[in-house]
Amino acid sequence: MDMIYEAGCLVAGTWLDQGHREERAGPYVRRTVSTARTARPDDIAAATSYAREGQRAVARLAPATRAEILERAARLAGERTGELARLLALELGKPLKDGAGEMVRVADTLAVAAAEARAIGGETLPVAGWARGVGNTAFTHRAPAGPVLAVTPFNAPANLLAHKLSASFAAGNTTIVKPPPQAPAVSTELVRLLLDAGMPVEAVQVLHGGAEVGAALCAAPEVAVVSFTGSAAAGAAVAHAAGPKRVLLELGGNAATIVCEDADIEQAAAVCARTGYSNSGQSCISVQRVYVQRERFEEFVAAFTDQVKALQVGDPLDPSTDVGSMVDDEAAERVVRWSAEAGGTITVGGGRNGAVMSPTVVAGPAPGSTLVREEVFGACVAVLPYGSFEDVVETCNRSRYGLQAGLFTHDVRRILAAWRDLQVGGLVVNGSSNFRLDHVPFGGVKDSGVGRESPRWMIEDFTVTKTLLLRGTSIWGEQ
Repeated sequence: MDMIYEAGCLVAGTWLDQGHREERAGPYVRRTVSTARTARPDDIAAATSYAREGQRAVARLAPATRAEILERAARLAGERTGELARLLALELGKPLKDGAGEMVRVADTLAVAAAEARAIGGETLPVAGWARGVGNTAFTHRAPAGPVLAVTPFNAPANLLAHKLSASFAAGNTTIVKPPPQAPAVSTELVRLLLDAGMPVEAVQVLHGGAEVGAALCAAPEVAVVSFTGSAAAGAAVAHAAGPKRVLLELGGNAATIVCEDADIEQAAAVCARTGYSNSGQSCISVQRVYVQRERFEEFVAAFTDQVKALQVGDPLDPSTDVGSMVDDEAAERVVRWSAEAGGTITVGGGRNGAVMSPTVVAGPAPGSTLVREEVFGACVAVLPYGSFEDVVETCNRSRYGLQAGLFTHDVRRILAAWRDLQVGGLVVNGSSNFRLDHVPFGGVKDSGVGRESPRWMIEDFTVTKTLLLRGTSIWGEQ
């Protein structure tokens, strides 16, 4: 039997292990796999004060120094893939192949952040282009914004923490990490990895706890920027608690993928099956709604159902497993209920065994059903027919979410029309909604959030523009 991982809080340079602990039971193994020492109010006060005090030292590290630390961390992430993938499987029921894939992305993210640290700069402003500016010179540079609060979710706890922490450090900030209660071990180990790579202890702190800890940290005046990933409801609470400070929200979605009549149906079905059930569908861009042109609808449903039936479901510690368990029994039961209530035909799945949700396909559900309207965040995909391309774009846009969409077609006119008209932050062509490159901007519109993730764009949010004006000194002509 695996040992129980005991996650501590890192506050003001010291790991704190004594105090009240919350247990995390693995949703597949059905036993306690980790415990987390819960942050107390005095920990929050100490951490926010330490983050503010340490900000100057971290900001004064040269970008090259920050980059070298992040590059070492990227190498360590590659070396520790097996260990962290196993923790992901135990704490979350995430299959080893998905956990290993997440760790590949962690290494990529850290390396990209290192490259972006080296590229931080500024500009010389053309002040002499206007009469009142003649005789003067002005420059800008990107300065660290100040302490960042990183609040991370359970579905990709390693990579999303890597994005927030690496970008914050690359920008020259201190960071307070508030991990998800469902993944304290993975989150703590990733912070330890960065410390092992040379990140100064002043640069990062970890406070475990629930919503009350997150709310207190959001409200702390020492925190300059809040970066949150989670549900739309939780994001609204974060924005309210944070008040008038910079708040970046990567929230939910109910991603749509459109399959046009000219698409390769077998390929589209295979891609949607692979990306609709990875991590048991617990991704904000997981394939949730597939709209298929009516003439190809039955063909797609048959091919898609066959692909889903072929998925290996079960023990996340088995390297051959495609679909493990959801985060807990309640989440799986919710998906069972939504599937049953949606109408249409369940062509495969529809049940659960504990937290393991059988990969489910619902063909032709009611367009107004909860399964179609809300974020399912589970191992279920709805497939619906559509008539005209213009109609399906309008249907997709009725959602209150707008994170990312997929489109299978070879018609460049439709590609450009979809890019222009779909109310989403990103469009994947000849792929499903569930595809992301960590060096490409990612984020949504409407209830899917505010801001963009990816180190380059996050560094912009984690820095401020500082201007230097030289009066009476000019690099330009003075007449």
